[in-house]
Formats: sequence, structure tokens, C-alpha cells
Amino acid sequence: MSIVPLPEFDKWLRRFREVRARAVIARRIGRMKAGNFGEVKPVSGGVSELRIDFGPGYRVYFTQRGRTIVVLLLGGGKDSQQADIAKAKTLASTIGDVGDDEED
Repeated sequence: MSIVPLPEFDKWLRRFREVRARAVIARRIGRMKAGNFGEVKPVSGGVSELRIDFGPGYRVYFTQRGRTIVVLLLGGGKDSQQADIAKAKTLASTIGDVGDDEED
């Protein structure tokens, strides 16, 4: 499975000073790449929320394009969840196809 982060997601991830937080998030994304999405909840508008049980309850918002492409839209915490979902839905609606549906 291919994972494509948007610049908004990269910016969010880079702001972490705590190496462990970045490592936990990166490990979860690695599991997604292997097809194991873990605790995921669809939120609406084709956007799903990957819940990460670490720190303040980090969330990674993503949308899937075809069977093999997952676009990481942005991340956030439990405290900014509603605003993050609204922004993720807007981002998801502005992106087109990012790849084909063929398996690698």
C-alpha cells in the first residue's frame, strides 16, 4: 500500500520536539502501509481518523484513493478534533486521483 503525506501533514509531524511521539506516529503509519490500519473511525466526507493512544490522543486524518493509495491529510490532538476534521474534509475534497488502483 502506498502512503502519500500532504504538506500539511508533514508540517504537523515536524513540529514535534519529542522524538518518541514522532516514532509512535511513524510506527502506526508503517502499520497502515502494511495493511493494518488498527483503530480507525470514519468521520465523514471520505475522511477517516486514525487514533493513536499516546500523549494527548493524537489523530491522523486520511482519505483512501483506490485500493492502494492512502493520503495523509493532517494530524491533530483530541483538543482540536472538530477543527481538524473540518480541515481534513476540505483537503480531501481538493485532491484528485493520486495514483492508480493497481496493486504494487
